[in-house]
This record gives sequence, C-alpha cells and structure tokens, in this order.
Amino acid sequence: MKIISCAALAAAIALLPGAAYSQGKSAHKDAKLYFITPHDGQKVRGGFWVRFGLRNMGVTHAGDDYQNAGHHHLLVDVNDPIDPKEPIPQDKAHLHFGAGQTETMLDLPPGTHTLQLVLGDAKHYPFVPPVVSEKITIRVRPLASARSK
Repeated sequence: MKIISCAALAAAIALLPGAAYSQGKSAHKDAKLYFITPHDGQKVRGGFWVRFGLRNMGVTHAGDDYQNAGHHHLLVDVNDPIDPKEPIPQDKAHLHFGAGQTETMLDLPPGTHTLQLVLGDAKHYPFVPPVVSEKITIRVRPLASARSK
C-alpha cells in the first residue's frame, strides 16, 4: 500500500502546474545580449563571421549550471517567438553553441536574412526574463564569380 501511495504522490507532483515549465533560471537584471558583428543592415558576401556580445552575465558550456551564466543560441530567419516554457529547439534555424563559443562563421544563401541571439541555461531553456538580442537584418550578396557567370 505504501508503494502505491508513493507512486500516486510522485505522479501528482509531476502533474502540478509548472512542473513541465522552464527551469526558471533568473537572469541578471542588467544582462544585455548583442551582436558585435555583423551590424543591422550590413551587406556581406559569402561566409562571414558572427560575433556574440554579452554583458553582466557569463558564458559557459551547456550542462554547466552556474549562476548568471549560459550559452548562446543563434536564430536564423526565425519569426516565431521562443517559448520560455520549452527548451530552445535545435535545427538549421536554431543554432546551439553549447561549447561556450562566442563566434561562428556563417554561410547563408544570397538574400535578406534575420539574426537574433538567445541565451540559454544549462538545459537550453531561455532565462527569466529572456536574455535576447535585438533582431538584426543582413543582406548576403552573391559572390563576385557567381554574378559573372
């Protein structure tokens, strides 16, 4: 009977509102996430460097659960807002930098693209409140050799 009671209690706790929600990691009140490069409206050609800036919080590896620290996620052409109750997705539009990287070489097809940074906690959840950069727009130009063909 005790086993059934314990199992019922565990199930009830698991179903409590908020149990499936975000980790609730709080962000530093003055945290700021931003792009060092490229700049909003910049025109680039071919592969280009994207450098991430973060103020008043630290950068660490995914899985490292330190206070006021997280890792970067780069959103490419994402229009939907991030759900703070879910881990940040991982796909070609949601790039994870769980090794603590603060820059990447990005190669996008010619055209207009949007970029935005989101800081995730040890388990890839956004912080509360979310630490996100402004969304920037860049224009990738075709390589010179591609235009002359």
